[in-house]
Amino acid sequence: MPQSKSLKKNILKKADTTKGKKNSSGKKKPVKKASGSKKQKNSFLHDERYHLIGGIFLLILSLYLLVSLGSYIYNYTGTGTNLSNAGGYFGRSLGNLLMHTTFGSGALVIPVWAFIAGVLIIWPGKISRPTTIIFHTLFWIIWLPSLMAFIFYTEPFVMFAGSLGTMIRDLLISGVGKVFSIIIVAFLLITYLIFGFNFHLLFRKKENPQKKKSKKTNTNNIPEEGVDIFNTNEYAVDDSELETDFINSTTVGPDKENKNNETTATAETPVDTKNIELEAPAKEDQKKDKPEAKDDINLTVEEVKEEEKVTTPRVQEHYGLDTKYDPRLDLPDFIFPETEFLKAYGSDTVSINKQELEENKNKIVKTLNNYSIKIDQIKATIGPTITLYEIVPAPGIRISKIKNLEDDIALSLSALGIRIIAPIPGKGTIGIEVPNRKPQTVSMKSIIESTRFQDNKFELPIGLGKTIANESFVADLTKMPHLLIAGATGQGKSVGLNAILTSLLYKKHPSELKLILVDPKKVELTLFNRIERHYLAKLPNSEEAIITDTKKVVQTLNSLIIEMENRYNLLKDAQVRNIKEYNARFIQRKLNPEEGHSYLPYIVLVVDEFADLIMTAGKEIEQPITRLAQLARAIGIHLIIATQRPSVNIITGTIKANFPARIAFRVVSKMDSRTILDSGGADQLVGRGDMLLSTGSDITRLQCAFVDTPEVETITDFIGSQRGYPEAFALPEVPDEEADEIPEFSSEDRDPLFEDAARMIVINQHGSTSLLQRKLKLGYNRAGRLIDQLEAVGIVGPFEGSKAREVKIGSEMALEQFLKDLYAKENSNKDSNSDYMF
Repeated sequence: MPQSKSLKKNILKKADTTKGKKNSSGKKKPVKKASGSKKQKNSFLHDERYHLIGGIFLLILSLYLLVSLGSYIYNYTGTGTNLSNAGGYFGRSLGNLLMHTTFGSGALVIPVWAFIAGVLIIWPGKISRPTTIIFHTLFWIIWLPSLMAFIFYTEPFVMFAGSLGTMIRDLLISGVGKVFSIIIVAFLLITYLIFGFNFHLLFRKKENPQKKKSKKTNTNNIPEEGVDIFNTNEYAVDDSELETDFINSTTVGPDKENKNNETTATAETPVDTKNIELEAPAKEDQKKDKPEAKDDINLTVEEVKEEEKVTTPRVQEHYGLDTKYDPRLDLPDFIFPETEFLKAYGSDTVSINKQELEENKNKIVKTLNNYSIKIDQIKATIGPTITLYEIVPAPGIRISKIKNLEDDIALSLSALGIRIIAPIPGKGTIGIEVPNRKPQTVSMKSIIESTRFQDNKFELPIGLGKTIANESFVADLTKMPHLLIAGATGQGKSVGLNAILTSLLYKKHPSELKLILVDPKKVELTLFNRIERHYLAKLPNSEEAIITDTKKVVQTLNSLIIEMENRYNLLKDAQVRNIKEYNARFIQRKLNPEEGHSYLPYIVLVVDEFADLIMTAGKEIEQPITRLAQLARAIGIHLIIATQRPSVNIITGTIKANFPARIAFRVVSKMDSRTILDSGGADQLVGRGDMLLSTGSDITRLQCAFVDTPEVETITDFIGSQRGYPEAFALPEVPDEEADEIPEFSSEDRDPLFEDAARMIVINQHGSTSLLQRKLKLGYNRAGRLIDQLEAVGIVGPFEGSKAREVKIGSEMALEQFLKDLYAKENSNKDSNSDYMF
């Protein structure tokens, strides 16, 4: 039943209840009357006439009190007496009672708030929050004379303090002294402002759940009463253009031909929820001796349904501390960005141009007929940038013949470039992708608001764009597990990186994700500097969170390798295989933090221009990148590398082998396309965000979501304005390999845990900072100093990159003898130095 009918029934039912129901004889049943006192009480509270009278009375009273008090103040401060008053006898008496005898200047608050109360009663027609008015009035009646008592001590101005203010002043001064009395008065004002006006909301943006409430759509396609869906212009079919609204799932069924062979849609046409069939107009004067295009072939347009949107942000549930560990409690007040920060570029629905579809269909059929290629069926799927025509060839037609006609079909369609998929994987059809004459921009807002993005359970969801079927495409970075992006200059790589980073910021809490951003061009990723204390990771001694120096890139990659090995050691101790299992055990409190365990956030390394790094650093960059790509996916470190030079000396075979997921924007040559995707097709893209995503054997064509620089700036400003961590996530420190001398430590500067650390290293025969951190329960900096002290005396060897240091002492007994000799040598040096001094 339509909603309007059910609503009407409820209204009628309510009316019947109010007026009384009729019995079987046709008479109304009497309604039980309430008691007299209760009825009078309800009538008094709900009668607007009483409200109006009361409000007018308060307005008149407030004006009279204001005139009387003002006249009293004027006469008393001028002459010191109260002989006359503009309010007459009662005004003079009220002024003396309220000003001099009791409240002083606080009495002025009474007419002010009486006026406000009168306005609030008259304006909405009901009493509006009387407790709030009483709260404000009481505060000012007590606080204002207290303040005036500290300001005025002599006549006639001591009248502003009144007896109440003078009494409060004397009590405070006798109790805590004059200075602290003034501090208490100021503190009361601050408390009033906080509770009365919520001043703390000025420093933190408060989320309004009512603002984000999404509109309900009529998914059952049930029209409201009085609306004929077949007689509106929205559902009319024109000869030149067919526009459909994909919010509703109903579409026009098989068309009927009229006398002029024109396609029309009538109300009697049956509803088909799968497709729209458009029949080509037949030409009577067509010659029979020419190869005819099969005009009797119907073009089936596959329906594209608009996705449901979620505009209300997901409520993040927190576990209790007595049950499970919640990493988001590190920043419990963190608010995710709103979708309102993103712009909507045009409509999210795809409009169908019937004339363009028919022309392209006829040209494709005619071109294939010219080469004696017959087809049985053709279907069109319209996307934001391209339209996919799926054809089913007649039996006996070789696929290679159709694939070789790519340039001929492009010539006949006058298209920028077409792409033939022969055959489409998983279907018994051949695909011909034709660019639309008027491509549409896919906004990042439509991707973020889609249910595919909001309701997914991915670890690292990234919204890339929309498919040919106008469906949002959301992938999991942990399943890729690394991503290689390549394409010519100006084809959308930087926008694609911004879309990926924006997706992660909208879905992951700062405690769950850390980003390492490498930007050799120094201008692409600078906006993300503002979220340094929330999402970014950097070296301990690094000043800038966005890495631009090649030397710092090498150190960061080596630091990531150390972090990778430390995490693998933690996984080994926890007896798990990957980061997801490790964090699950830590959340269930099955791992002890005192043993070095902690919640491990995902780390995503983003490199904007990889070719520049390879040209300047070469193997120093390629080797750690390759090692991270091979091993780091299990412990939550993922790489995203972008380059505008997809050549074999930049994207080497070793790198390609470890990056199964690749995105190709438009490139110049087929050789570059094969370098990126191991197949052609990227050279036939139309640019401006048109891309191909390869995940193993499958290649998907997408239109990348567009997110502009002002949108990213708004998002980063919103996140950066919130409370974050004291500093960025610190990566393990990497010793400087260029340092020739080992730092020397005197016996006085030696750490008290020096001997314990030496024994731990010798017993385990493993010289690493992470071992000391876990076994001795130390921080990274102190453990690093202990390693340096052990290296200075010769117990462990020098730093060897990602490998553990060499332990030069083989047993604990040898260590004891070594320490005795070391202390004896140091004591003899002290004695010789003291003799030299004397």
